[in-house]
Amino acid sequence: MGKKRNNTRVRHGLQGITLCISTALVLILLGMVVFSVLTARNLSSYVKENLTVTMILGEDITDPEARQMCNDLRKRPYINNITYISKEQALKEQTEAMGTDPSEFIGMNPFTASIELQLKAQYANNDSLKWISKSLKSDRKVTDITYPQDLMDSVNRNLNKINLVLLVLAVLLTCVSFSLINNTVKLGMYARRFTIHTMKLVGASWNFIRRPFLGSAVGTGLLAAVLADAVLAGGVYALYTYEPGVLTVITWQVMAITGGTVFVFGLLITLLCSWVAVNKFLRMKAGDLYKI
Repeated sequence: MGKKRNNTRVRHGLQGITLCISTALVLILLGMVVFSVLTARNLSSYVKENLTVTMILGEDITDPEARQMCNDLRKRPYINNITYISKEQALKEQTEAMGTDPSEFIGMNPFTASIELQLKAQYANNDSLKWISKSLKSDRKVTDITYPQDLMDSVNRNLNKINLVLLVLAVLLTCVSFSLINNTVKLGMYARRFTIHTMKLVGASWNFIRRPFLGSAVGTGLLAAVLADAVLAGGVYALYTYEPGVLTVITWQVMAITGGTVFVFGLLITLLCSWVAVNKFLRMKAGDLYKI
């Protein structure tokens, strides 16, 4: 009799380990999708905020006037970063690039001062740039506004496609994750269906019967979430050691949201699936337990 009990405990223990590992694997998959969606959003913002809009200034503008213009521009809500390039700096950069000084042949500095603008991500689209360009050109000291329109169109179009694909993938994998965890929990409950029925026969209330199963589900969900978060954190660390620059798009907010999502999902999904599975067997009669 004691040997049989030990075998039952071992079997239930193995079932619990299997459920925990299966849940952790599914949560890792879900966490990777959430991580990819958030990282793609940050990457989109990073790319957009590094597209440059160039203001070509007039020949007669002085250096103090140009710097004052930069200070005024910084107050505008769409500006993310400003770089002022004086005529002298432009000549120096071109001399280094070409290996010769153009002013020696022309007899004067052929370059004009300019201001390079990086816009905030939400303004880095053609609709916003039309009115921004119009506003900037209204200043008589500005002769022209240039920006890579084709590149900006391509970036926005491709990033929108990537975000849509990741969103659809996230929804599909959430459904698949729910189904896999639900089936795994059901298998564990199926192995203990006669235990549930025996507790009913001795007069235990449904809440009393549910309590240990739900408590076990909470523990399994928490442990699976911790394991999944540990694996994901290890993956991020490995990625960081390979390319430290990834922290530009993999921020602490991304890691916190991903870890929190995995934690909450692992807890809620195992709890909900256990509740449904226990109730299913509680409603079944003794004869029905042998037919499934």
